[in-house]
Amino acid sequence: MMTRREELEKVRAEIRACRACAERGYPIRPRPVLGGALDARILLVGQAPGVTEAEEAVPFCGPAGKRLFTWLERAGFPRARIRDEVYFCAMTRCYPGKDGRGTGDRRPSREELALCAPFLAREFALVDPLLVLLVGQMAIERFLGKMPLRQAVGQEFEAEGRTYLPLPHPSGASTWLNAPENQERLRQALILVGRHYRRVKELAPPCPDLAPA
Repeated sequence: MMTRREELEKVRAEIRACRACAERGYPIRPRPVLGGALDARILLVGQAPGVTEAEEAVPFCGPAGKRLFTWLERAGFPRARIRDEVYFCAMTRCYPGKDGRGTGDRRPSREELALCAPFLAREFALVDPLLVLLVGQMAIERFLGKMPLRQAVGQEFEAEGRTYLPLPHPSGASTWLNAPENQERLRQALILVGRHYRRVKELAPPCPDLAPA
């Protein structure tokens, strides 16, 4: 019987080998982006990799990722250890390309989301997170249902022993944070992230069969 670490590595290998969206003609860059700690009990779900992530094959390494890491550092994460304490995944794993206006990245289609969904479900079950950080509208809708960012960001949601904390998308193309009231919602969200981060650190040391070799 495989350990959870081995199961996660198996899922990751399948994701790296996947070409389903490219074979269906979607204009993606078919180089799945994966990362994060295999022994984490904190799981972060984003939308899709950006162009920098696709080039570097590292999640959240571009400008949006740097902004997100700054937020997590504000919440109390040691910046140098974020990738050692969080399992990173996304609604889709390949760079979707630019949108038709050229002002941002294309939103993955419903079919692309469906093709990637089984991978996300398997990772979620194996990581078995205590804290789930939902970054952006697509991830929020996937786990919490449709709701505007103003109702989600700054709130916490509990289900099946897990805490879900929504965050806005950190993309510089987003104007949502231009409003002072939304900056306050982000501030409240980061207070919650810090509180639950400390709780997870106290309650959930790394699982023995997931600890680094």
